[in-house]
Amino acid sequence: MTIPPGLTERYALRAGVHSAVLPDGVMRLFAWPHAESIGALSADETTLLKELAEGPREIADPALRPFVERLFRGGWLKRTLSRGEHDLYTLDPLRRPGSRPAPPDDPVLSRFAAVRRRPSGFVIESPLAWCDVHVHDPALLPDLLEPAGGRAGRSSLAPQIRRQALADLAWAGLVVPRGAEDGALRTRQWAPHELDFHQRSRLYHRGYLGDGFGGTFWARGTFDPPQARPQRYPGDPIPLHRPDLNALRAADPPLTAVLEDRRSVREYDDDAPMTVEQLGELLYRSARIRDVKVIDGVEYVRKPYPSGGSVYELEIYPVVRHVAGLAPGMYHYDAYEHVLRPVRPAGHPAVRRMLTVASHGSAVGIRPQLLLVVSARVGRVMWKYEGMGYALILKHVGVLYQTLYCVATAMGLAPCAIGSGDSAAFSEATGRDPLEECAVGDFLLGSRPASGSTVEES
Repeated sequence: MTIPPGLTERYALRAGVHSAVLPDGVMRLFAWPHAESIGALSADETTLLKELAEGPREIADPALRPFVERLFRGGWLKRTLSRGEHDLYTLDPLRRPGSRPAPPDDPVLSRFAAVRRRPSGFVIESPLAWCDVHVHDPALLPDLLEPAGGRAGRSSLAPQIRRQALADLAWAGLVVPRGAEDGALRTRQWAPHELDFHQRSRLYHRGYLGDGFGGTFWARGTFDPPQARPQRYPGDPIPLHRPDLNALRAADPPLTAVLEDRRSVREYDDDAPMTVEQLGELLYRSARIRDVKVIDGVEYVRKPYPSGGSVYELEIYPVVRHVAGLAPGMYHYDAYEHVLRPVRPAGHPAVRRMLTVASHGSAVGIRPQLLLVVSARVGRVMWKYEGMGYALILKHVGVLYQTLYCVATAMGLAPCAIGSGDSAAFSEATGRDPLEECAVGDFLLGSRPASGSTVEES
């Protein structure tokens, strides 16, 4: 590739690349999950490959340029553009580069692009880009973030540097033609943070199991593992009903009937509300602690629903409007003792707000008899998992939702999960640090309406 006079380019193997010579003499490159055989290398190519593994190198020998270009096209090399000894920026590939497009006439920064600060400077990233661009010279940022031609006259950069940088960002997919990302559903349907979260919480070019991703136990030896049992709320506990599981095994409807009969019911019979005994049965069958074990200083528990790594970070907070035998207000379910512990009275502004938001979230505006706010003590997951911890929490919420749906259906109750709730109100009501425990789910419950009432089906 041709670069303007006065600029130089240097190459280095990107992080995580390893090489091995196979018995037939063929060199093979690895960066999990990718591998490529690049043939039998000459002595000069072998020497250069070792040098590229040590750090950036300028390629002075024209005979080696095709070899370097092949490695770069394979996504194995990062490329740094410099002016003299001064590094400007680096293209650090996540996968094979795409074809280089013509520079857009009306360029804008992609709406999926994000700028993050790193110890070595700044990096511009996008879930749609084939590479990250590490910006070593902060003076470049204004031009890269405002690529439209109107800034050219105000730029402090030499014109050839500005043109080259914008061409490289367009190649990376970080700069796009104005309107290019707005004309198709495939791009309009994604919010930038959702697409970024999706790709970063999956094995998608940025990491591999055991290296900054997965159950690495990264905090071991630095931070104590969070206890499985949360801090208790003060106040007298309220014992809950414990159902006879053997009797339920015999009398409950079969699994197929429960799954086929499951509905999201958004209407309730306030003349015959859900009872505290039913709440106790539901929580016992869905979320009680079955067992606790300690392995290598870490507490692991078992509940009726599954949890990745047996971390069980989820907590349940019943917010009561109308439950027979239980005063309105917010409670915490102590799954160890199968009791409720009072958190806030019904008149607390945050409690009222949670119920109001939940009623609007149900799509019909009816206030539930009972709202179960599901929170996550995130340290239980994050202490072990890297890169995918929050995604795992959301999977656990879905598993708990289905368990609550099935148990509530078997009990003849009116269940309905909703898509969002008021996390700020939860933090205000509980006093918990939202970086340590935050609301992640909301589930409505009540007594089923009398026969003939409208039932909303999800």
